[in-house]
Amino acid sequence: MAGATPSSDKPHIPVLLRPLLAAVAPVSGIWLDGTFGAGGYTRGLLEAGADKVIGVDRDPLAFEMVADWAGDYGDRLVMQQGVFSRMDEYAHDLDGIVLDLGVSSMQLDQAERGFSFMKDGPLDMRMSQEGDSAADMVNTATEAQLADILFHYGEERASRRIAKAIVKARAEEPITTTLRLVGIIESCLPRPKPGQSHPATRSFQGLRIAVNAEYEELFQGLMAAERALKPGGQLAVVTFHSIEDRMVKRFFQSRAGKTGRANRYAPEMKEEQPQFNLKTRKAVGPDDQELQDNPRARSAKLRVAVRTDATAGEIDARAIGMPQLGGRAR
Repeated sequence: MAGATPSSDKPHIPVLLRPLLAAVAPVSGIWLDGTFGAGGYTRGLLEAGADKVIGVDRDPLAFEMVADWAGDYGDRLVMQQGVFSRMDEYAHDLDGIVLDLGVSSMQLDQAERGFSFMKDGPLDMRMSQEGDSAADMVNTATEAQLADILFHYGEERASRRIAKAIVKARAEEPITTTLRLVGIIESCLPRPKPGQSHPATRSFQGLRIAVNAEYEELFQGLMAAERALKPGGQLAVVTFHSIEDRMVKRFFQSRAGKTGRANRYAPEMKEEQPQFNLKTRKAVGPDDQELQDNPRARSAKLRVAVRTDATAGEIDARAIGMPQLGGRAR
């Protein structure tokens, strides 16, 4: 969630910045921040010693938000509108890459972007502000497709019940606002107990991921990072929910040659040289101080790996656990 609120009196707090900088220290050379947001990681890298940082973001508003300080770094900061899945088209032989996945707090805090289930606004959710919106999806997808998205992308166990309610409601009037969708979802679920997440959390996550093709973007981005890093270059990824973390974990394990053979009776296969070495054996989470300063960090996990000199290769998305739509939703 590499973003900031649009209000200047609310400081941006990059999630897991301190442990990330500690894990990749010493910072030097050319880095790419694939999820620029409000520039928190970029500033951290520049202050830590990076010679240059290329900030990539698909949201054109991201670069407008940092106009008051971006010029302070001169040509050490290069801003590139685009998606991080194409980062190897923007740069090569990088010393490091940072990816902070998920929707930014900048986007969450702007009701008109349609990401928040706490504020009323148009049901949009498009990070790039292009293509089909969440409203388009909610009002045109079949009941089965909606259930599939909510279950596989949002891990919503009541996906079928919610999808059925959405289809019924849109037959009366198109669903165009966030709070109307929230009301439909709340009608399908029990009232949350103290400490439990909002009933719409999983459904909004699933729709947002589908609208922005986030899992495909992550898979392609990891492969692009493998191509863009030079030997010894570091890839640091911050995730916010279990599916993302599983994909990153399995990608690192696979590319580091840590997966092993699924069948011990299978013939020996010639193993290719690993493309990465693991730097963090286990995911790094927030400490108590960070949780106090930034409650949004509670589910964040950091993983870091170092690029070897092996030739970049290919991998099947299914091998790293990327959810596949089309299965049976509950």
